[in-house]
Amino acid sequence: MVNLSGSLPALVTPFKAGAVDADAYQALVERQVAAGSSAVCPAGTTGESATLSHAEHRRVIELAVEAAAGRVPVIAGVGSNATAEALDLARFAEEAGADGLLAVSGYYNKPTQEGLIAHFTALHDAASLPIILYNVPGRTAVGLTVETIATLSRLPRIIGVKDATGDLARVALQRLASGADFIQLSGEDMTAVGFNAMGGRGCIGVTANVAPGLCAKMQKACQSGDFAAALAIQDRLAPLHDVLFAETNPAPVKYAMSVLGLIAPDVRLPLCAPRPETRAQIEQVLRDLEAKEPV
Repeated sequence: MVNLSGSLPALVTPFKAGAVDADAYQALVERQVAAGSSAVCPAGTTGESATLSHAEHRRVIELAVEAAAGRVPVIAGVGSNATAEALDLARFAEEAGADGLLAVSGYYNKPTQEGLIAHFTALHDAASLPIILYNVPGRTAVGLTVETIATLSRLPRIIGVKDATGDLARVALQRLASGADFIQLSGEDMTAVGFNAMGGRGCIGVTANVAPGLCAKMQKACQSGDFAAALAIQDRLAPLHDVLFAETNPAPVKYAMSVLGLIAPDVRLPLCAPRPETRAQIEQVLRDLEAKEPV
């Protein structure tokens, strides 16, 4: 069973001339490995999975597996609001060599908790890889309750949750309901240190696309119990966390990465480029951050 902790970036999907930029994508994976990230998570919300074609979604998973080359786990995004599609993606990810699955709860169609349990149970039964639930009610309209997560945690291959609620009280409640061995990962960069202090083990975050080394160092400080060092790094990163969500993710993070010369800033409609004032804020935050050391 894959052991997940630390900084696990939710990778952006770079585009070039409207298509997935395979070379840039694999360079991003290489950068994450070199910076000390614990895993990579392709084809999630930050990876614009909602606007990837089925073929592109599969290709992104393949690219991540190829580039990671076994050096870090690949936790493939397989979420869908159609259970049958999620099952197909899960089977593909397993065949492609992914190490685990990241599955968001059904969005738009607003399933009941019973429907969510049935959805994730079907996903569990379709593949033999470990599964991380992804709870992000701000995107999906319906969240996974603590009780639902506890029910799902009893399935042997549902090993953890990416919690993007920003509610630190849930960490304690889920720990009591699902047990100390159930892996809790933050999905919200700004509260990642507090999340770990409450019993979390890491963060599947956005900021690590821009500053992977600092995010990895911050998580390692938490793991060693040095929360003073982790807080010092978090203070440095806080303006970046903030500005990367000034507009809908991943438009700001892709612009920040373009400023660093890593990728083109392109996002797919209905997302669009950040407004000029947001771009100026991003540029200033990057200047301030890099004044101390390169990200």
